[in-house]
Amino acid sequence: MFSVSDFRRGLAILVDNEPYYIIEFNHFKMGRGKANVRTKLRHIKTGGIVEKVFGTSDSFKPPDLEHKKMQYLYEATGEFAFMDTTTFEQLEIPIDNLGDAKWYLLENEEYSIRFLDNEAIDVDLPTSVVLNVTETEPSAKGDTVSNVTKPATLQTGLVVKVPPFIKEGDRVKVDTRTGAYLERSK
Repeated sequence: MFSVSDFRRGLAILVDNEPYYIIEFNHFKMGRGKANVRTKLRHIKTGGIVEKVFGTSDSFKPPDLEHKKMQYLYEATGEFAFMDTTTFEQLEIPIDNLGDAKWYLLENEEYSIRFLDNEAIDVDLPTSVVLNVTETEPSAKGDTVSNVTKPATLQTGLVVKVPPFIKEGDRVKVDTRTGAYLERSK
């Protein structure tokens, strides 16, 4: 059981027997009234977004999610193919189910796939990934201001803002939650 004090982004909860992910939450108190939590929730199966307000004494059950390690193989016709490395069983997840996770998937890497009612829902990504820079502008001499950035296209097609010293062929660490550049990697 979860209480509102356990809320965090990405937490899966059951609300009215329907599975949701918490997208946003905000504690607030109106005058002399009791404290409440205003939330924005995404339905796990349909992707629909709803806003709900909960009291601080409310409790929630976790949905029956299963996690299975699978290897990412390839993308074809708007679907991403994964393989269970123990049974060699393959499954395809539609691009709509993955959302922004598609920008961080590397072929032949293992990821944790979430299942609900024996249906693949999405991919549980690590907090950061290291990707190669495939295209970026050369930096101009004298660009030494600390907050100057330039766009860089990474091996998965993701475009991020990077510092001017990053060049093609470099490896950069990217935060999978925000899509922001973190650091240059070796």
